[in-house]
Amino acid sequence: MKTDTRTDPNKTSLIRSINQVGIRNEANIWRRLSKELSSANRNRIAINLSHINRVSSPGDVIVVPGKILGAGILKHKLSIAAESFSESAKEKILSIGGQCLSFEELIKTNPKGTNVRLLK
Repeated sequence: MKTDTRTDPNKTSLIRSINQVGIRNEANIWRRLSKELSSANRNRIAINLSHINRVSSPGDVIVVPGKILGAGILKHKLSIAAESFSESAKEKILSIGGQCLSFEELIKTNPKGTNVRLLK
């Protein structure tokens, strides 16, 4: 039987630290994010900017446990944290005044996870 072990030590420590922050601050959003990140790579999601534009409003903070792709147009300013961004997505987000954040940066600024939406 194959064991469920991660080969990337950086990702393993990231998942563990996100989960610990969630437990310490009683923030279910971070515990749920760590669970999503620990799923199999084949289940990882990719979300286009057009989808984010439809489901968000100006000033939202969005977390995606996967990759952000640049298809579509983003019409309002957002802060988005994701595992990775395509170059075109990053350019479009920054051009309208939004922010592209890593998970660590978002957790440092908002350890309680208030007003953060998880998209999957």
